[in-house]
Amino acid sequence: MKIFIAGGAGYLGSVLVPHLLNRGYEVTVLDLMWFGNNLPSQATIIEGDIFDLKDEDLRGYDQVIFLAGLSNDPMADYSPSQNFIHNGAGPAYLGYLAKRAGTKRYIYASSCSVYGYTSNELYDEESPTVSNYPYGISKLQGERAAMQMVDDQFSVICLRQGTVSGYSPRMRLDVCVNTMFRYAMGERRITVNNPAIWRPILGIQDAVSGYVRSIEAGMGISGIFNVASGNYTLGEIGDIVKSVIEEDMGLEIELKIKHVHDLRNYKVNIDKAREILNFKPTHGVPSIVHDLIANKDYFSDFENPKYYQLETFKALGDR
Repeated sequence: MKIFIAGGAGYLGSVLVPHLLNRGYEVTVLDLMWFGNNLPSQATIIEGDIFDLKDEDLRGYDQVIFLAGLSNDPMADYSPSQNFIHNGAGPAYLGYLAKRAGTKRYIYASSCSVYGYTSNELYDEESPTVSNYPYGISKLQGERAAMQMVDDQFSVICLRQGTVSGYSPRMRLDVCVNTMFRYAMGERRITVNNPAIWRPILGIQDAVSGYVRSIEAGMGISGIFNVASGNYTLGEIGDIVKSVIEEDMGLEIELKIKHVHDLRNYKVNIDKAREILNFKPTHGVPSIVHDLIANKDYFSDFENPKYYQLETFKALGDR
């Protein structure tokens, strides 16, 4: 099977692509390469922009995956215009081309950020999407455009991802668990801005599993699916990161609690993904921290701007 992945050289793609290659898939990656290329040579790599594609470029591919776009709230807030172009129009255009090219399935990386600030209820895919900030709105735009294209010949799966965390060859230190780990290791201190706020966390290995399950699902399956390894308060995450590091490494970590207002608060139900996609997550926060410890020597230069999406994005604008 031939798979085309837009944005496949990023944080998640750098773990997903090697896994798919090992599974026997032929993989082509299109990426702007803002964050470099850490992919194996067996993948076909194209440096380029989604908006330069034509439908003939996607002919012959069985499935197309969208992992591209701006990947967090700080990037979206820094440049709302670029956010709505890359996260709203980008997935709509790629899905449109994929369908015209005769591709069987389109998989879109959405986000649980579409839920916005909730009242501590467990949200499923039918729950209100009340996000009113640029990143969440744009992910919902991409999702709705993709789902509009579903028919008997074209399957669409949208994965509403929790906050992806864990080690990747294209490492990030600006996502929740990774950020706490970075400060625990670098400063022996973890700061929790609001311990009561809920987040669905998605271990990067579980994220890969979610995409494999989506690729290998029956072609009659389309829909929106929450995918997460578990729901945690930020206070719980801080406690887990602290305890695992102290137990595994013998370090003493200070935990500092603040009470800062947050625009996002949500926890999600993944029963639909379990039942329809056979998604079975096994990499919760303790597993993520163990994985970060095992690979810490590969990203120990914590101040390097390449680990922070916004800093890299700003530098691109200064060129």
